[in-house]
Amino acid sequence: MTPILSPQAVHDPQTRQTIVRLLSSMGSAKEISQYLKRFSQLDAARFAVVKVGGAVLRDDLEALVSSLAFLQDVGLTPIVIHGAGPQLDVELAAAGIEKKTIDGLRVTSPAALAIVRRVFHAQNLKLVEALQASDARATSIVSGVFEADYLDRERFGLVGEVKRVDLAPIQASLQAGSIPVIASLGETVGGQILNVNADFAANELVQELQPYKIVFLTGTGGLLDANGKVIDSINLSTEYDHLMQQPWINGGMRVKIQQIKDLLDRLPLTSSVSITRPADLAKELFTHKGSGTLVRRGERVLEAGEWSAFDLVRLRDLIESAFGRKLVPDYFDTTRLHRAYVSENYRAAVILTSEEAGIYLDKFAVLDEAQGEGLGRAVWQVMREQNPRLYWRSRHGNAVNPFYYTESDGCIKQDKWKVYWYGPAGYDLIERYVHSCSARPATLEDVPMESRK
Repeated sequence: MTPILSPQAVHDPQTRQTIVRLLSSMGSAKEISQYLKRFSQLDAARFAVVKVGGAVLRDDLEALVSSLAFLQDVGLTPIVIHGAGPQLDVELAAAGIEKKTIDGLRVTSPAALAIVRRVFHAQNLKLVEALQASDARATSIVSGVFEADYLDRERFGLVGEVKRVDLAPIQASLQAGSIPVIASLGETVGGQILNVNADFAANELVQELQPYKIVFLTGTGGLLDANGKVIDSINLSTEYDHLMQQPWINGGMRVKIQQIKDLLDRLPLTSSVSITRPADLAKELFTHKGSGTLVRRGERVLEAGEWSAFDLVRLRDLIESAFGRKLVPDYFDTTRLHRAYVSENYRAAVILTSEEAGIYLDKFAVLDEAQGEGLGRAVWQVMREQNPRLYWRSRHGNAVNPFYYTESDGCIKQDKWKVYWYGPAGYDLIERYVHSCSARPATLEDVPMESRK
């Protein structure tokens, strides 16, 4: 397949106008360019699978269509698979068929299957026609993708379990530059239509495609914490066990997180799951901050109190690449390490040093390619759990300063630096923090790396 962001797409006036609109409303030019470049290096089938629930089709169709059409405008073609649960509930009730579920799966009789087929076809065409009305290219695919067999005919009736995924209809749509819109209906080898749970169908499709992004569009806009606030990111390698012990994780959310973990465990490390609202889809994909919950398998965090525990060549490269400047040559020889926290693939690091005023945050480095993954936050959280008191400095204009503000208990602005701290600190200790930051020599050379080439 050809790259999904073609030179023709970049030079198309409508596409340029759309990108400018995105730039001005959601993020910096650097962020947008970074994500477009990242996505453009993927084959079309590897960009994103977008799972759309029936409630979104019912309640938020306009925002859904706008977001999907936008992705096509910038040369990206998502693969869409949808359910139709609420619509089925209404139609089955109208036909006098009682809803019955076992283990969360809808028991499907022959009479119910006729309604299932009709509703899925109608909802599929509804989305396709809405996309086409917005000048987006979309293809209706209601059969031919999921080969299935009976899950358990005696218990569930005409409910299918996916046995094989045929990508031919999807690839034909992508090659034509059209968004595949797939209904979660399966067929047996003998041609019997079966009702397939949309989440299960999406999971099987994802296993076959191995996409960079898996997106679940919901009305809540993400997974919610104990206070009803959207959790911005989850690094499963460092947070899963702790998260699953929280009393506010209810049954449905617990199952969803377990399903996402099972899904990501079978995908490349680069894959991730985003849960967001239709209207925020572009923001979630193209900005570091995002808009919903980003879930990644993530990386383990290596930690030690001695430099010898780390690959210093890789650690130096990480720091210099993240800051765009050279470390002083004797950095590792002269820096009194307290403890360092480094992601296992050397893409994010927090380095703490021992100073007379206390424990000092000397470096917080995250590679550009890891921005927006939640990896830096995951490493930071591991560090923070072990260090109840900390101080550090940051240059004015540093893009990380908003994050530092939220993580600190106080900040004092100086001519060159902002001095931050968290943990118990009286006036005398704060004064020592400020003096320490003012007197501390720079460990990054002022000349950018690009200027030295």
